[in-house]
Amino acid sequence: MKRKKLLAVLLASAMTVSMAACGNDSADSTPLGESSATESTESSAASEEVSSETPAGEPEQEAVVAELKPLANKEYGTDYVSLYSQFGKETSIADVIEDEETGFAYIERDGVRYQLGLDFLSMAMVYNTAVPEGGIWETEDDVYANWWKLYMQRWNYMMPEVPLYSNEYYDMYNAQIKGVAEHPTNPYWGPEMALIDWTSEKADNSIIIGNVTEMSGKFRYAAFGGTNPNATDLAIQNMTVGMQTVATNKEGGFEWNTTVLASEPEAVENADGSKTYTIKIKDNLKFSDGSPVTAKDYLVFTMVFSSPVAVQAAGKDHQSGRTIVGFKDFNTYTGPDSAEGKKTFAGLRMIDDYTFSVTIDAAELPYFYDITYAGFSAYYTPMWIKDVEIKDDGEGVYFSDEFYTMSDGEKYDMAAHIEEISRNTDTTYPYSGPYVVESYDVADSSAVLKLNPEFPGNYEGVKPSIETVVYKLVVSATQLVDLQSGGVDVLSGITGGNETNEAVALADGAPDKYVYTHYSRAGYGKLGFRADFGSVQFTEVRQAIAYCMDRAGFAKEFTGGYGGVVDGPYYTGSWMYQAAVGQGMMLDAYSTSVDSAIAVLEEGGWVYDAEGNAYTEGVRYKQIPAAEMSENDKTFQSKDGAYKTTQVGDYYYMPLVLNWYGTTDNPFTDQLMTGFASNENIKAAGFEVQYTVGEFNPMLDELYQAAIYGYYSGTPLYTCFNFATGFTSAAYEFAYNLTIDPAMYDDYSQYYVKDEADAYWLN
Repeated sequence: MKRKKLLAVLLASAMTVSMAACGNDSADSTPLGESSATESTESSAASEEVSSETPAGEPEQEAVVAELKPLANKEYGTDYVSLYSQFGKETSIADVIEDEETGFAYIERDGVRYQLGLDFLSMAMVYNTAVPEGGIWETEDDVYANWWKLYMQRWNYMMPEVPLYSNEYYDMYNAQIKGVAEHPTNPYWGPEMALIDWTSEKADNSIIIGNVTEMSGKFRYAAFGGTNPNATDLAIQNMTVGMQTVATNKEGGFEWNTTVLASEPEAVENADGSKTYTIKIKDNLKFSDGSPVTAKDYLVFTMVFSSPVAVQAAGKDHQSGRTIVGFKDFNTYTGPDSAEGKKTFAGLRMIDDYTFSVTIDAAELPYFYDITYAGFSAYYTPMWIKDVEIKDDGEGVYFSDEFYTMSDGEKYDMAAHIEEISRNTDTTYPYSGPYVVESYDVADSSAVLKLNPEFPGNYEGVKPSIETVVYKLVVSATQLVDLQSGGVDVLSGITGGNETNEAVALADGAPDKYVYTHYSRAGYGKLGFRADFGSVQFTEVRQAIAYCMDRAGFAKEFTGGYGGVVDGPYYTGSWMYQAAVGQGMMLDAYSTSVDSAIAVLEEGGWVYDAEGNAYTEGVRYKQIPAAEMSENDKTFQSKDGAYKTTQVGDYYYMPLVLNWYGTTDNPFTDQLMTGFASNENIKAAGFEVQYTVGEFNPMLDELYQAAIYGYYSGTPLYTCFNFATGFTSAAYEFAYNLTIDPAMYDDYSQYYVKDEADAYWLN
């Protein structure tokens, strides 16, 4: 389906039908687990009426239910593959059967009933939105929302992380910053985007933005080497990288950026199922130094970060062009003597100086957010590849051979340059966004940005007027003092009861000096996990943690009443959430209960002591067959070494230990000391919590188990981490982020969790 504009936030009333659960099993108000809490506004009568329209397809009683088995020490491609790779493309939403008591989703193939895991559901959510004939679904939005509901219910059961508060955000401003009321921030439009419409009445025409997240200096590509970019780095990237062909708008949606496009891109569906977008940019675009912007500058980023050279530079395969025809060949080509792959990137074509095309692989279609496939940003080509040439002789773009030079025979010369550029924080190379980075001070974590005189405007054609933007690190406890002293002009995302009350009182008491705006957060603060080793790899452990914590009380205390708690990765203001609630979405609220925690732990096998005897008190242990233990599991122990995984005969006994890494100068960490680390329910259930408190970037390295920021200890130890997550884009999708394929897992995994339901066993 061809779309010019895709909005993320639609009113629930715009939905033309009241959608029901899939298959014959309609959703009712029965919750998951033992909780009586649901998020449904439908009456039972309404549910019955809708279910009568649900497509037939109740599985035969004799269907065999596929066994869920551990993936540890099994080989992908030999022992198992992903269920989606086996059946995904042929599956329609009409094929799905939803269990009315658990909310689990199933499909039936050849007499076998398969449960659908997080990987399958996240993929189907965006790749399987075709509208079945004769069903209850009238639009792709209807189908997407149905998959979204099923994904959310599975996520809620698996509990890959524990949401602890979702709050109201208050943004405070120096009253000399004008336009904030007329052009406010919202969950999709932060200060770094909104300030393009603001003005400054300060004498030096500046604005100083305070942020509680310490920047790392990866402004050219904030996600370089990692999965989740540093929030402040990303904000600065958004201000300095621009001229996108597809723009994110103020409503959190996507649309063609007519400021830079000469015409709307042409989309052609090819005979082999692929789809080609031909994109023509205007011929008068310029970088900040006045140099012309051409088609090469839109192609270079995707080419570089689809190559093995960038893999070596980043220590991670970012696979920027993964959806494009010819990606695998280009990705495996190592240079003139390469034994595999191809030099050309077949799906990327440079037609002339201002025209290029991209052909999307048929395997990636149809796609709910297909407009984003044609989204490219302008990067100064020599910045990434120096004097290497980009050419196209008719079979696809390619780099000249110098790109693959290895002077020492082992490492690409260009890899060192790319790594260096990822940390570039000055004007050595020009920028394409509304601002350029003039300087970056590592010592106080601040950056100074200056207006880019060549910026053509955003998607609305608006150009910024504020001359200087300063980003600086602030501490929550003293940020209002900083505002009052003139040290900052903008404080975004103020949250917590005391902080919010102080901010509102300050503005109300001096309205001529301070103003504020507020909105509900699209995201939450969380206790996250490295859920692929140690005790937290087991679903029952994560569920037990949720049961032990008083999440509602935690949220009330932390937000001071300016927020609440959610039961999954959603924003209550989103259109898909409203649609899912209308369908009778069932989510367990994990009401606080140490008895429920103990029950799920015992059911999961945490019924032993360290010697393999029946558990009586202290720390619980789980008996695990040696064949199911990874090397990281065998060495898993508490931070102080007092509780270790031990082997007794043919089994290992793993302790119920949680090694937590918290961050400094963080009220969230402070509250977790009592709400988690010394929580009496946690102790009573048989957990042992040990912790370290440190800086944010070292914490991320421990989460990634890689020296992305240069701090990783080298030994997997920590399994619990507290930070936040957000859903600030129209593209709500986690395709490939829940993969169980080892070839993609390290580069794509969002939660470091492997859902056993996602495996199709070959033997």
